[in-house]
Amino acid sequence: MSPTPPARRLRLGLPRRVFSQVLLMQVAIAAGVAVLATGLFLAPLSNQLDDQAMRRALAIAQTTAQQPDLAQDLRDTPPSPNGPVQREAERIRKATQAEYVVVMDWRGVRWSHTDKKQIGGIVSTDPGQALAGKEVMEIDSGTLGRSARGKVPLRDSDGSVVGAVSVGIAYDSVRARLIHAIPGLLAYAGGALAVGALAAWLISRRVHRQTRDLAFSDIAALLSEREAMLHGIREGVVALDRTGRIRLLNDEAQRLLSIGDAAVGSSPDEALGGGRTADVLAGRVTGTDLLTVRGQRVLVANRMPTDDGGAVATLRDRTELEQLGRELDSTRGLIDALRAQDHEHANRMHTLLGLLELEMYDDAVEFVGEVVGDHRATAEQVTERIADPLLAALLVGKATVAAERGVALGVSDRTRLPDRLIDPQGLVTVVGNLVDNALDAVAGKPHARVEVELRAEGRTAILRVRDTGPGIPPEHRELIFTAGWSTKKPPAHRERGIGLSLVRRLAERQGGSATVDESYGGGAEFTVVLPEALTEPGPAPALTAPSAPQTAKKES
Repeated sequence: MSPTPPARRLRLGLPRRVFSQVLLMQVAIAAGVAVLATGLFLAPLSNQLDDQAMRRALAIAQTTAQQPDLAQDLRDTPPSPNGPVQREAERIRKATQAEYVVVMDWRGVRWSHTDKKQIGGIVSTDPGQALAGKEVMEIDSGTLGRSARGKVPLRDSDGSVVGAVSVGIAYDSVRARLIHAIPGLLAYAGGALAVGALAAWLISRRVHRQTRDLAFSDIAALLSEREAMLHGIREGVVALDRTGRIRLLNDEAQRLLSIGDAAVGSSPDEALGGGRTADVLAGRVTGTDLLTVRGQRVLVANRMPTDDGGAVATLRDRTELEQLGRELDSTRGLIDALRAQDHEHANRMHTLLGLLELEMYDDAVEFVGEVVGDHRATAEQVTERIADPLLAALLVGKATVAAERGVALGVSDRTRLPDRLIDPQGLVTVVGNLVDNALDAVAGKPHARVEVELRAEGRTAILRVRDTGPGIPPEHRELIFTAGWSTKKPPAHRERGIGLSLVRRLAERQGGSATVDESYGGGAEFTVVLPEALTEPGPAPALTAPSAPQTAKKES
C-alpha cells in the first residue's frame, strides 16, 4: 500500500496573483495613510483644545480682575463665605460655567472658592508668578482635580498688586470635547479609506486586465524566457511603440539591418535612412512576407500590430535562398537549352547521315563547317572583346539560351573590357540579372534582339543592356528598382522584384548608379556605372586564349 500523503499545510503570506497583491498593498497603504492622518490630526487637536481652555480661563480671570470694587472689597473685608468677594466670584463662575473662580490676597489666602470651606485657607498651588504681576496659563491639579487654569494679578486703583485671581476650567470637559470629535474624524477617515479602497480596486482591475491574471513569478519567468528567445532565435525582431519609434531590437535584427542599440528610441526612417525597409517597418507598406533589400541582404518582413497601438516586425534573411533560386533559374535555362540542343543535334545528325547515305560528301562537309562555325564565331566574338573568363562564359551561355528562346543576343562593337576587374562576381550578378530581364521582355516577339555593351574608361566599368521589347513607361522607371516591385508573375520557388533592386544596391555600394531609359530601337536600355571597378592599367594581357573558345563551346 502506498503511504498516506502528508497533510497539506496552510500557507500564509501574500497571494500569488498580481491583481490580489496590488489590491492588498494599496488597501493597506490607504488604511495606513488614513490611520496616520487621523493620529496626526488628533494630536494637534488635543493640544489645540488644551490651549483654548487655558486661554478661556485666562480671559475669565482677566475679566474678574477688572471688576472695579473687587480689589477694594478684598482690602476692606475679611474672607467670608457670604462676603462681597465670594458673591462676585460665584456670579462670574456661574455666568461663565467655569469650574472655579478663586480670589486670593497677596499672601495666597482664598477670599472665594466653590467649596466654601476652603475660604480663608492657603491656595494649593503656587501663586508666586501671579502675585509678582505675571499672567499664567497652565494645566495643573488642585483641590478640585485637574483643570486648565489662568492666573492674573489683582491690582488696586494705584496699580499695586494686592492679590490674584485664579480661574479653572474642568479638564474633563476638554477631554469630552476631544472624545466627541473622534467619531467625526473616524467617519471622515472611513470615507477616505472607502474611496481609497475603491480606487485601489479599480487600479487593480486594470492591472488584472493588463497582466492577464499572472503571478509575479510568472511575469519574471516570462521576461527571462523573452530575453532568451529574442536573443537566441535566428529571426530579426523589431518592436515599435505607439508613436512609431523603435523600442526593442534583438541581436539578429541588429545584424540584418546593420544598426546597433543606438537605434532604440528613433524612428525607422532615422535609424535606416529611409527606403523600402523603413517603409515596411513603419507600416507604410502593408502585406505579408514583404520582400525588401538591406545592403546586400534580401529580407522577408512581416509586421503585426499590438494591442497598445505599437507593432512587432519580424525579419528573415532570404539572401542565400534568392541566390539558390537564381541559380535554379539559370540551371533550368541551361537544361532547356541542352534539351533543345539535343533535339537540334539529333536533327543535324540525321541530316548528316542522309547526306552521307546519298554520297553527297561535299555537301556534308559544308554542312558540318557551317554548324561548327556558328558556335565558334559566337565564342570568339565574346572572348575577343571581354577578357574576364567569368563574364565571357556567362555571355556565351546566355547566347545559347537566347538562341533557343528565339532571341538574338549580341555583343556591341564598342565592347572592350580588360581582365582587371576587382569584383568579377558582382559584375556577373549585374550582367546576369539585366540579361535575364531583357530576355524575358523580348521572348516570343518577332525580331527579338538583346545587345550587351561592356567597356572600361580608366577604372570605371560601364555596362549597357538594350532590348527590343516594349520598354519601361517613364512613371515606372524608378519603381522597377524597388525591392518587391514587379509586373511579372513570380515562379513557384521564389518571388520576383529582387534582381533590379540588387543591381542598384551593388552599383550604389561602389559609388555608382543604375538607370533605365528608352533604347533607340524602342525598347529599354539599362545603364550601370561602376566607378573603381577595375585595377590600375598594367601591361596588356593577351585577350585571346586558344582554349577559351573550346571551353565556351563545351559549356554551351
